[in-house]
Amino acid sequence: MTPRPLFFTLTAALALTTALPAAAQDAARDAFVLDDITLTANREPTELSRSGSSVSVLTGEDLQGRAGQPLARSLTKLPGVTLRQSGPQGGTGFLEVRGAPARYVPVVIDGIEVSDSTAPTPSYNIGGQITAGIGRVELLRGAQSALYGSRAIAGILTLESLRPTENGLHHHFGIEAGSYNTLTTSYGATLRRDDTDLAFQLSHVRTDGFSALDENDGNFEEDGYEATRLSFYSAHRLENGVTIGFNGFWEDSTADIDYSSDATGTPGDDYSENESYGLRGFAQFSTGTVDHDIALTRYRISRDSYYNGIPTRYTGARTKLSWQGATDLAPGVRAVFGADTEKEEAEGNGDARLTGAFVETTATLGDRIDITTSLRRDDHSRFGGFTSGRVAAVYRTDGDLLFRAALGNGFRAPSLYQLFDPFYGTATLKPEESRTYELGIEKHWGDSHLRATAFWLKVDNLIGFDNNDTPLDYNDDFYNQVDGFARRRGIEIDGRYAFGAGHALTASYTFIDNQTDAPDWARVPERVLNLGAETTFPTGTTAGIDLQHVAGRADGMDDFTTVDLLVSHPVRDNATAYLRLENALDEDYQWVDGYGTSGRAIYAGLRASF
Repeated sequence: MTPRPLFFTLTAALALTTALPAAAQDAARDAFVLDDITLTANREPTELSRSGSSVSVLTGEDLQGRAGQPLARSLTKLPGVTLRQSGPQGGTGFLEVRGAPARYVPVVIDGIEVSDSTAPTPSYNIGGQITAGIGRVELLRGAQSALYGSRAIAGILTLESLRPTENGLHHHFGIEAGSYNTLTTSYGATLRRDDTDLAFQLSHVRTDGFSALDENDGNFEEDGYEATRLSFYSAHRLENGVTIGFNGFWEDSTADIDYSSDATGTPGDDYSENESYGLRGFAQFSTGTVDHDIALTRYRISRDSYYNGIPTRYTGARTKLSWQGATDLAPGVRAVFGADTEKEEAEGNGDARLTGAFVETTATLGDRIDITTSLRRDDHSRFGGFTSGRVAAVYRTDGDLLFRAALGNGFRAPSLYQLFDPFYGTATLKPEESRTYELGIEKHWGDSHLRATAFWLKVDNLIGFDNNDTPLDYNDDFYNQVDGFARRRGIEIDGRYAFGAGHALTASYTFIDNQTDAPDWARVPERVLNLGAETTFPTGTTAGIDLQHVAGRADGMDDFTTVDLLVSHPVRDNATAYLRLENALDEDYQWVDGYGTSGRAIYAGLRASF
């Protein structure tokens, strides 16, 4: 693809910013209001209108009526996001951002990074993550190594559990049941009193599922999933102004996988058991004009895979100590700086330490321009140092129009498995390196908006698996640096048009042009389109429809279109019943070649707060 179609697409999106009805423009003629903030783009709360980064935010309200639904299903509605899900809920699922594999997008839950340090390429398996208990989702796109270090090449995904939002004690209850004998329950409690915040959430999901390997290929056995998750949060402000807190989570799950033994006539007994926990202690205080945030986190995961009755255990951990400071250097100039050290461990594959320091400055030029520069230096105990940087800027016009631009570089340190596995590891591996550019435009009309971002991402010094293709001979198979590069360029467009009382149309579109020498980079679809409509009736009933079309598939896979419906109705002031119909047209499709997906499925639920 030449740059010209990208230019025309971006120009068309710009033209649309003046094509919406004048009434929508008049509604916000004299005001530029963005209630949403980003918590990650500048490592402290920042208005989205003052950030040069591309950010998507989903609140608890956005996720209502989807308690038992895999969270990944909501995330794929965001621009730039695609999914690689192998089979039903609980199967292996990885998010790709702007076409980059999941290993380039760290996932942070309640301040704790949850990438699996035991995996050949550490990433977070989101295949079993349900929406229940998630209060906020934030996806930060683009090169973020200058702030977050290794792996943050394509962006960073942060999830936040239940938090207090108002004074007093409040209870939150939810139950959902539906197809595949699925049952999801959750209970949460929040307390805000004086200078203390407390939150607790417990959720459980169980489903019989469907065959992981596609039923159309003669597979019949149901592959079920069961998971229990507990999260908690506490924070207390002392009389001297210091805030101390402790939060964490625990999760235990069992998933039937049977990837190798689903064929007709074969019973299949493969499954995996996973247990993980994360803990975080933190303190926030000020000394003079400097605000400080100190945190110590610990994440541990244990995976037991049973293949033909033979168990294999994988155990890994990550311990991290971080400090962050922030201060105003001058009127309109803000600095955020800090340092962190992280030790990653994998049983059987040793450990490594990564230590880094960073500084970021944001300068406000008048009322219209914010420029952010970031610089970070990391030192890896095995391969040495790496320096990453980023510059991002946003320009605001009088007509509620924003222009954004960003450029930066990043890196991914080789994993412990790639370095030290006794069979396949290579201890001399160097980090993968990336460069990213993006240019965006955004227009607002009250509750309506339209955004378009063109992006370019290139990764060099790739780490790949060198297979000698000799059957049963693994002596010469190992990880090494791959000649060539992987490059993505494309455009993301998303918008929302609100009209009348409680009515809105939504849309997002992602186009990705791929050029790569690495097979695992070649599987991203070229085009993803999401369309939605939502309305609220005088009775309080809300209804919504979502359509997703995925096209330009790799490996000759078929394009597909799915339609989801959601209806909710308040049964009392503090309780709402809902009905969700997934894949309403019963589309036969696959995310990953050979692995099945859900047919038409219906779920009913009730949520209440009191």
